[in-house]
Amino acid sequence: MSIGLIGRKVGMTQVFSDDGTMVAVSVLSVAPNTVTRIRSTARDGYVAIQVGTDETAKLSKPRAGQLKDLPKLSTLREFRVEDPAGYDVGRTIGVADLFAAGDLVDVTGVSKGKGFAGHVKRHHFSRGPKTHGSDHHREPGSIGPGTTPGHVYKGVRMAGHMGARGATTKKIRVVKADAERNLLLLAGPLPGARGALILVKKA
Repeated sequence: MSIGLIGRKVGMTQVFSDDGTMVAVSVLSVAPNTVTRIRSTARDGYVAIQVGTDETAKLSKPRAGQLKDLPKLSTLREFRVEDPAGYDVGRTIGVADLFAAGDLVDVTGVSKGKGFAGHVKRHHFSRGPKTHGSDHHREPGSIGPGTTPGHVYKGVRMAGHMGARGATTKKIRVVKADAERNLLLLAGPLPGARGALILVKKA
């Protein structure tokens, strides 16, 4: 358990390492996060650090009362930690304060929504034959026995809503932490569309 940062997915590009190898990277915009609250076992029942970002001009009254003299932040998230020592309310944490090239991080986001998807797209089922008079091209096939038990078992993979769910990708390598531009370059793809909220913490 470690503290992390809130960022936004910018997109993907490519960079070249020192030996000339091309590396596909995902670019995150990680503005300095502000510590907004310290959770303690005595008061809250668990230990965590709440950080915020995305300063805005207007807040709801409950949120404004919670933040008090802190900046008006519209996005707040908590990270469970073992020891919150060294982090005080109001402190700002930059991308270079936590991450450096070569670190491994866990990234959490919301996957792209695909809408209502069929069996082949959602679960990678094999399709049926396309010739010899078959009309079973992309249909599901059998979904269970008949008389016994007389109903479809729970959990049978079928067509349905695909994507738009929380997804975590673990042990992604940090290629570069750019403190001047508040950018974090991570090797490979990340869950979510451009502009999506991303949580990054050390693996």
